[in-house]
Amino acid sequence: MPITDVAWAVTVTLWMRIVGGTANGWLADRIGRKGPLMLSIAIYSICNFIAGFAPSFWFLFLFRSLLGIGMGAEWPVGASLAMESWPVRSRGLIAGIMQGGWGLGFLLASGVYGLFYGYLGWRGMLWVGVAPALLLVYIFRYVKEPKVWLENRRQQRIQKREVRAPLVSIFKPALLMTTLNACWWTASGAVVAYSLNLFATHLQVDLHLSPALVATPIIVGNFSFFLACTGWGWVADRIGRRWTLIIIAAVGIPLTPIYLLTHNYTLIVVGMLLQGFFAGGGINSQNASYMTERFPTEVRATASGFCYQAGIGVGGLVVPLIAYFAVSHHTGFAVPMLIAGVSGCVSFIAAVFLGPETRGKVLLAELEVA
Repeated sequence: MPITDVAWAVTVTLWMRIVGGTANGWLADRIGRKGPLMLSIAIYSICNFIAGFAPSFWFLFLFRSLLGIGMGAEWPVGASLAMESWPVRSRGLIAGIMQGGWGLGFLLASGVYGLFYGYLGWRGMLWVGVAPALLLVYIFRYVKEPKVWLENRRQQRIQKREVRAPLVSIFKPALLMTTLNACWWTASGAVVAYSLNLFATHLQVDLHLSPALVATPIIVGNFSFFLACTGWGWVADRIGRRWTLIIIAAVGIPLTPIYLLTHNYTLIVVGMLLQGFFAGGGINSQNASYMTERFPTEVRATASGFCYQAGIGVGGLVVPLIAYFAVSHHTGFAVPMLIAGVSGCVSFIAAVFLGPETRGKVLLAELEVA
């Protein structure tokens, strides 16, 4: 299939994340965090498994798009549950560990691709994606609802002040600027992230590297992603969310051309390793803490789902745009990736600078919206 068609499949999947994130966030604010978390993992795993049987591209397109609902539904519920359950003194650290898990998953996927793609093919790669369903038993048996949410819901019922339309509430004057700034911040970060996600395509199409050589810098970058998210999470608990994120994005700008504008394989690997600590990973380290700390308990999961996934949906437009310029204008992937990555970092810095500092914020059970 043409690369631009595949790129649109990725983008539509990201747009469906807005649907999943908002709907499941609303459900989590109404009935609790645990059930919607399990539902999201089940949707993601089932759709990924079915996509592996696709007889045509459009069948694959359909189920990869539906998969986006489960992907979008998982993050806001998981983030709200984790942040509400963790002590405030180290919330930035656990947010970094949580977000860094994405890097470990990407690392494992890259390893499977590099070692087994010749045996599994693309169908087998999709079937591997059913593995998260194994978590459902653990979540069902051991995960508890956060006390702050339980108390908040109790107060809503007793005082008869239930928030039945949390999505509407985040666009009311009291929260409107917070919502818009959060969408801007996450969209900018998504532009950076999804421009970097085309790095493997750059190595395959522009540099004609083998699967093993493609996988190596991706594995290295995602390992450093996990370390970066954890390390920067620790830093954020000490100097604050805002300045931590601003420093990360600022350093990521001069690193971007190092690994994109070279054919030297050693420089590519080293550049990705370094970028994994900054724009490649650290820039995402406070997604969970900084997002959930900005919204009241009554609307936290809905707001997190909408703002985060709306930002992802806007940022996801960079994938087909880069593919379009790379293929139709014969620029290759490196130059449009460079432009998108640097522009995203600049926009990210501006959005975070204009946002509030939330380090040390106590998540309250008291009604703030109803």
